Amino acid sequence: MQRLRDYKFQGNIYPVNPKGGIIEGFQAYTSVLEIPESVDFAVIIVPQKFVLAAIDECNQKGIKGICIISAGFKESGAEGAQAEKELLEKVKAYGMRLVGPNCLGVLNTNPEVSMDATFAESLPIRGDIGFVSQSGALGGGILNILKDLNVGFAQFISIGNQADVNAETAIEYWENDDDVKQILLYMESIQNPQNFRKLATRISKKKPIVALKAGRSAAGASAASSHTGSLAGADKAANALLAQSGVIREYSLKNLFATAKVFSNCPIPKGDRVAIITNSGGPGIMATDAICEYGMQIAPITDATKDKLRSFLPAAASVKNPIDMIASAPIEHYMQTLETVIADDNVDMIMVIYLPFLGLKDIDVAKAIMEIKAKNPQKPVIGVFMTTSDFFTKLSEMDVNMPFFMYAEEAAEGLNRLNQQRIWQERPVGQIPTYDVDRARAEQIMKQSIREGRAQLTTRESIDVLEAYGIRVCLSGFATNIDEVVSIGNSIGYPVVMKMTSKTTSHKTDVGGVRVNIQSEEQLRAEYNDLIEKLTQKGLIDGLEGVIIQEMVKGNREMVCGIATDPQYGPMMMFGLGGVFIEVMKDVTFRIAPLTDIDAAEMIKSVKAYKLLEGARGTKPAQMEQIQETLLRLSRLVNDYPFIDELDINPLLISEKNGEAIAVDGRIKVRLEEAMDKLSCSGASACSCGSCGSSCGGCCH
Repeated sequence: MQRLRDYKFQGNIYPVNPKGGIIEGFQAYTSVLEIPESVDFAVIIVPQKFVLAAIDECNQKGIKGICIISAGFKESGAEGAQAEKELLEKVKAYGMRLVGPNCLGVLNTNPEVSMDATFAESLPIRGDIGFVSQSGALGGGILNILKDLNVGFAQFISIGNQADVNAETAIEYWENDDDVKQILLYMESIQNPQNFRKLATRISKKKPIVALKAGRSAAGASAASSHTGSLAGADKAANALLAQSGVIREYSLKNLFATAKVFSNCPIPKGDRVAIITNSGGPGIMATDAICEYGMQIAPITDATKDKLRSFLPAAASVKNPIDMIASAPIEHYMQTLETVIADDNVDMIMVIYLPFLGLKDIDVAKAIMEIKAKNPQKPVIGVFMTTSDFFTKLSEMDVNMPFFMYAEEAAEGLNRLNQQRIWQERPVGQIPTYDVDRARAEQIMKQSIREGRAQLTTRESIDVLEAYGIRVCLSGFATNIDEVVSIGNSIGYPVVMKMTSKTTSHKTDVGGVRVNIQSEEQLRAEYNDLIEKLTQKGLIDGLEGVIIQEMVKGNREMVCGIATDPQYGPMMMFGLGGVFIEVMKDVTFRIAPLTDIDAAEMIKSVKAYKLLEGARGTKPAQMEQIQETLLRLSRLVNDYPFIDELDINPLLISEKNGEAIAVDGRIKVRLEEAMDKLSCSGASACSCGSCGSSCGGCCH
């Protein structure tokens, strides 16, 4: 009530309390139904046991907007969860929208509204940010320090238990709200990742979305059996989702609001060329390093700009970028230099560095460059003032039109965020291509494993599924005895590789189940006999299905691609450096399925091993489009069969001959009960045996 009163809410306020009387200067009513006028919005702050009754009364009054600050719902245990379920049922039935329960409240700083319906200690600062917080206490803390952060809110929603309104609801609501120029999110969970991706991908093209996603632990990942699964984790899934959605992820509150400050005071640049203006050489060089480390360019200053700079800067100054005006630079040189550089068409963004010399006052310099910035709003300008903290305290009392930081590295990061948003807005939306696949063959192979109660497909079955989906696999054949082994080896031609395929052993290298570079029929016979002997000695012979004889693809560039399933985010695609070093180097990247062609291309380019694919040291460049197609076909596979839990192609070997990416080995694991349900006899092509009798072998219920 104090917040609503002190922030001068522009509407009418009606306290409701069984005792009636006067509350904070307002006439209180003993029931919502006693209020003579219509009511738009109710803030409910009563003990949990009275909340449902209050909702019923609000419905009778025709109130459609509800914010429940009261706690004691699902955050408190099973009884509270049941109460929240009943609450949501009522809200839906009554056609209401609900913020909370268990939240800090909401606010809208638009002067036509001026509503602070929160219980934070401080009144909000007006700004352009729409902020969603899943933590009420954190949101309250931020509201208390907005002035010090030098940013302000347009609207704020503490979603609490997010029974109804959540982050997705908020960003969709703010999509076309001109009062909200950027969206900030503090999230501990994403309720509906698919819907979040759809909304954020669209809305982030219009305005920046910056998220602080807490809960970065990878608990549970170690239980996965595949390389893809063991390298995955909840945070990698969240990271992939945010990246694919165009959401800028920050990892601290400090960085979250540093980025917000940049977006509040800077336009999106037209390119990545940065000019640096400084009165000291050292910080200018450090700024240059930071800019280059982020992959941006040091702007090539035109000759005309250099000539103009020489006309007023001293002879000792450097007019190359970074532009060093030297320590004696007066305020006039800051103003003239900035004005000149802004006019240069080769410059997209500007960093202005100040160090205190010769009695020049920091706040005077800041005011002077803000004056130039006000006259030239078309390009981002960021100030780096390596001075005392008093300077930043003074700034918090002023209306600023550009962001200021203490260090060049912070400013470079801010420029990088602007550039990141530019790149995203220019990025094509991407398409999910369609491919011809032999779905019936893949389904038949998986059914065979399911009939036998095996979640893990054999190597042969896995490779056959990949081949059915058009993924380039090695020329190969399957053999169960020495005569078949020799016949296949001779037909493929030497050298060949021999791999055991077992229904009980999935990691073949652990038991000597992979024999490579077999040069002749004689060697092939010897290797097969040795394998049988070793498996017999180890008691593993009963699980042996046979061996796969494959062409030996020559190549020393081993990549990996695969699928892992996150319980919340669904199928995740992985690509990176493979072979025996995969879990040591961990040079891999993840994206959430389904992939677009742009997603797949970005996955390939984002790993450090991309340099190897380009053809380092005279090697044949890899066929990038074919690798991209492999990822897209895998994405199609898991889309068609979402019960695939884990999949590895390791290695995806890059051929020395023509740069082709060839799946040399494969592993597929399904979620057995889900697969049995999906491939039951309810569909026309579901049962390969053609009947629903016992001859089906167990694939039917």
